[in-house]
Amino acid sequence: MDQAQIEIQVLGSLEQIAPTDWDACACPEAADGRPVDPFTTHRFLLALERSGSVGPGTGWQPQYLTAYMDGQLIAAAPLYAKSHSQGEYIFDHNWAHAYESAGGRYYPKLQIAVPFTPATGRRFLVRPGYEEIGASALVQGAVQLADNNNLSSLHVTFCTEAEAEAGRAMGLMDRTTQQFHWKNDGYADFEGFLESLSSRKRKTIRKERRTANAFGGTIHMLTGDAIEPEHWDAFWRFYQDTGARKWGQPYLTRAFFDDAQDTMRGDILLAMAERDGHWVAGALNFIGRDTLYGRYWGCTEHHSCLHFELCYYRAIDFAIGHGMARVEAGAQGEHKLARGYLPTQTHSLHWIADPGLAKAIGRYLEAERDAVEHEIEVLTDYGPFKRAHVEEQE
Repeated sequence: MDQAQIEIQVLGSLEQIAPTDWDACACPEAADGRPVDPFTTHRFLLALERSGSVGPGTGWQPQYLTAYMDGQLIAAAPLYAKSHSQGEYIFDHNWAHAYESAGGRYYPKLQIAVPFTPATGRRFLVRPGYEEIGASALVQGAVQLADNNNLSSLHVTFCTEAEAEAGRAMGLMDRTTQQFHWKNDGYADFEGFLESLSSRKRKTIRKERRTANAFGGTIHMLTGDAIEPEHWDAFWRFYQDTGARKWGQPYLTRAFFDDAQDTMRGDILLAMAERDGHWVAGALNFIGRDTLYGRYWGCTEHHSCLHFELCYYRAIDFAIGHGMARVEAGAQGEHKLARGYLPTQTHSLHWIADPGLAKAIGRYLEAERDAVEHEIEVLTDYGPFKRAHVEEQE
């Protein structure tokens, strides 16, 4: 294929492209079932846009990158112009501070990412049959866009390991970070999972589950048409409380959850706790083809261990019951380790325009990579599993 035949376009809105065209690149596997993950689908990204969660005033300005060959969309990327580094979960604040202290201008920058979503997934969305040429066109197009506009940098966050390898071959810098993921080792049920843990950890989890489920109410696991507008009214209150404490203000608007009710109920699992006729806590998960993605938690009443039950243990229950391979419980949180979630590498890619800054960051990333690998080894050894189980996984 001749790369010269490819036309790159930048779109300010996903309403400029048909959902079938975008999803033919983002999730071609969904033709026979669920997408690998819902986060780069047309419906998810458009919901962020229509709800005002991204766009003017948010610091996330859509610049969707598309590549066409002979009039057909062959590749796309969820690209945004960023005026800050919030909602990314791959932290580059120190890079920005160092560059601006030296007289540079770090913002705006370009970001290929799913806003507010630290879940690993494809970022170079390519129609089957165009994998190599499509990814190359997207990288070259994004770098050229940054260069043409004198922007400091391009970042591709939470990409797949295969994309990280391809990005390195194209001259981007690879950054390794970590999250905590639960992996299904063919467990028949939750008790089967517990049997893989050390005796002390097994007893602790059983105690936490008993404590949580004695909160005086009922836990409901809701998906699809079982989710109703009243659940979003309650969850919005939970989300506002969590957002105010963690980020200062919530990233998602109330309208996003209305859009989710209309277009994404089948992608969502809500774990909701009800007591005395009132919703008092909840956890929001997104359902992928073989992975459950934990995203948000909140509550209006505190009950001991209820957070662990709704966010971690009920997610494991669901994954086992539906034959799913893993649960990704979001960014950070070493407390997840004791609950069966082990450290796992995550990847991002970076292009820095200034040669001096690029060299300094390259040295930093090399040292950070070694530190992350060592930390993963140490944390895995301190994990809750029996020694024999860990050795089998290795």
